[in-house]
Amino acid sequence: MTVRIGVTGATGRMGREVIAAVDDREECAVAFAVNRDPDGDRVQGVEVEPAEAFDSLLTEREPTAVIDFTGSASAADYAEACADAGVAFVTGTTGFDDDQRDALEAASDEIAVLHAPNFARGVQALVNVVGEAVRNLPGYDVELVETHHNAKRDAPSGTANRLLEEIEDNGDFSGRAHGREGDDPREEGEIGVHALRAGDVTGEHEVILAGNHEEVRLAHRAEDRGVFAAGAVDAAAWIAGRKAGYYEFADVIDE
Repeated sequence: MTVRIGVTGATGRMGREVIAAVDDREECAVAFAVNRDPDGDRVQGVEVEPAEAFDSLLTEREPTAVIDFTGSASAADYAEACADAGVAFVTGTTGFDDDQRDALEAASDEIAVLHAPNFARGVQALVNVVGEAVRNLPGYDVELVETHHNAKRDAPSGTANRLLEEIEDNGDFSGRAHGREGDDPREEGEIGVHALRAGDVTGEHEVILAGNHEEVRLAHRAEDRGVFAAGAVDAAAWIAGRKAGYYEFADVIDE
């Protein structure tokens, strides 16, 4: 069965990568591609249509799933439209507020929704290892440093927040300290969080655990955005035909 994929934000950094990743898969095809202001653009030979046509394209082109890397507000709207049309929704968008996250969860009552802050398989492995490291090193100081390109809007990154959740779930911590300035010594039990934005860095995350005269560093560096696009296409193929529910990329990796 051919997995027919709708792509939002088609002319953006990740939209272009997703279309290229779909084009590389024999079992996948682009059902349609939309962007807020396409201006006659084509990506990998695919016509990019206006985002205003999204609802009608869901009906006319009958995609198996939609892959979204846009903004939090538009992603929530796309999820609602997919729920109305009965089309599975995969998104790597981050920075959702509570209402937007509620919209994703509401959509998951009707369709399969898969949200992941990062679609790199190595990041999922890092999440697993970080949890184990924190359990094995109780009482060690923990710091997290993440670096992204200078146009990234949300900080810390969605991936950093996922790592922080894993750290907190596996240890006894008092809270997060975002950066330091002036007379601000480290407090016991806090997790230091540092977000760097510079140049065109694709994405780097490092967790540092220090104590007992030793230091452990666990890190992941993405060298090309294509790794995220490939993972998102994996997720779209995996979610095809799944029952309604809220899924994570870990579900894809585990299976």
